[in-house]
Amino acid sequence: MPGSRTEEDGSAVIRVLSYNIRSIRDDTDALARVIRACAPDLVLVQEAPRFFRWRKKLARLASRSGLVILSGGAPAAGPALLCSLRATVERSEDVLLPRAPGLHRRGFATAVVRFGRARLGVLSCHLSLQDEERYAQAGMLLNHLHGLDVPYAVAGGDLNDRPGGRTFGRLAGALRDCWALAPWGAEHTAPATGPRQRIDAIFATEGVEVLACGVPRDLPGVRHQDLRAATDHLPVLAALRIPPAGD
Repeated sequence: MPGSRTEEDGSAVIRVLSYNIRSIRDDTDALARVIRACAPDLVLVQEAPRFFRWRKKLARLASRSGLVILSGGAPAAGPALLCSLRATVERSEDVLLPRAPGLHRRGFATAVVRFGRARLGVLSCHLSLQDEERYAQAGMLLNHLHGLDVPYAVAGGDLNDRPGGRTFGRLAGALRDCWALAPWGAEHTAPATGPRQRIDAIFATEGVEVLACGVPRDLPGVRHQDLRAATDHLPVLAALRIPPAGD
C-alpha cells in the first residue's frame, strides 16, 4: 500500500479509509489503533455517534487517531469525515436526505479539500436497507458529487448492497470502483467476525489513479484481533493519486 506523498508534478498520493464504526460502541482502543495504523489522509466514517455528547465522542476518536473532524456526525445523520492536518479544507456541507416513513434518516457528509495543488471533493454515505430508497439515494449521491463542481472526487461508505446489486451497479456505472481497479488486501467487509460480503466500497471519478484498494489484512500495525474487536464492519483503505488542479 503506497504511502502519502506529493509528487514533483504537483499530484498528491493520498490514503482514503472508509469505515463503519457502529457509533463507537465496541472496542474504542482497537478502533483507534486500526485507523492510526492505516495512516489515512481522509476517513469516510459511517455510523458516527449521533446522540448524547456525539461531538465529544467523535473528537476523542479523531484525536486518538491523529486526525481532526472535517464534517458530519449528527447533522448528517451518521456519516462523517475526518482528515489529517495535511488537508486544507475549502468547504464542507452536511446533507440530510428525504426520509421515507418508518425508515431511518440518512445523509451525506461532504467537503472539498486540497492537498497541495491537488483538489478534490469527498463524500461519505450510509445508504438505506430498503432497496427502492437505496437506489434513489445512489442517484442523489451522484447528483451531489457532480454539484461539488470539482475536477476530481472520491465517494464511499456502507452501501448496504453488494456488487451485482442495482444500487452498487448504479454507482459503479457512473464512478470507478476502486477495488475492481486495483485489488489489494482482502475483499469482503462484513461481518467483521466472518466477512462474506462486500457492502462497503470506495469510488473515484475519472482522472483519479487508483493505486491499491481493499481491506487491510497484512498492513503493519493492523492486528487481526483489532479488526474483529473494533466494530462490526471491516475498513476499506485506498491509495489514490490525485492530479494537480488544472490537469
